[in-house]
Amino acid sequence: MTSPPPAQLDHLVVAARTLAEGVAWCEATLGVAPGPGGEHALFGTHNRLLRLACEHAPHAYLEIIAIRPQATPTRPAGLKRWFDLDDPALQARLAQHGPQLVHWVASVPDVVAATRQLGALGFDRGPVLAASRPTPQGLLQWRISVRDDGQRLLGGALPTLIQWGDTHPADAMPASGIALRSFTLSHPDAPQLQHALDTLGLSAMPVAPGPAALTAQLDTPQGPRTLRSAI
Repeated sequence: MTSPPPAQLDHLVVAARTLAEGVAWCEATLGVAPGPGGEHALFGTHNRLLRLACEHAPHAYLEIIAIRPQATPTRPAGLKRWFDLDDPALQARLAQHGPQLVHWVASVPDVVAATRQLGALGFDRGPVLAASRPTPQGLLQWRISVRDDGQRLLGGALPTLIQWGDTHPADAMPASGIALRSFTLSHPDAPQLQHALDTLGLSAMPVAPGPAALTAQLDTPQGPRTLRSAI
């Protein structure tokens, strides 16, 4: 039996006020159009995806995500969407400044065990939910940690945890011509964040002291680009 891959960066999350704005941002900023994504009935969101070449994360990709207009999440009423998408302050920033990097997701071999490990450190990463969406290749299934209030934690620097089923979405994504050269994190309590990442098996993720932020350095057809969260 093949062992599951170790914990690693899975994808970067770029939030947009609307998906159309996210696509336009991607074309203007990165020089390419994002590939198809899908709809998430559980949260009433939809996305577009773009594969990233990355030496240390072979399945890395960029997700552009937005609330789907007129969609009612199938999640129980009163629970918030993932990635703080229901947060008025985040939506105000997106309206004023446009799409931006807000979060990252780490894939782990056992999402239930990893969530418990964070809980032992005092981080309530939320319950593990089963999610899915249809694709041309079949039903894509995964398990993901999402808090009832939708919060990202530590200003987005502490990753959401995901465990994919038999298929990873990046397997069906064509090369985009974009490479992720580096991805770094900062936080006022850098040792606390580093300890949490060490516990998850993500010790190689660079963490620096400073304001809570995520920074991705990309090589694109339009030259080097830096994506930095504005939290």
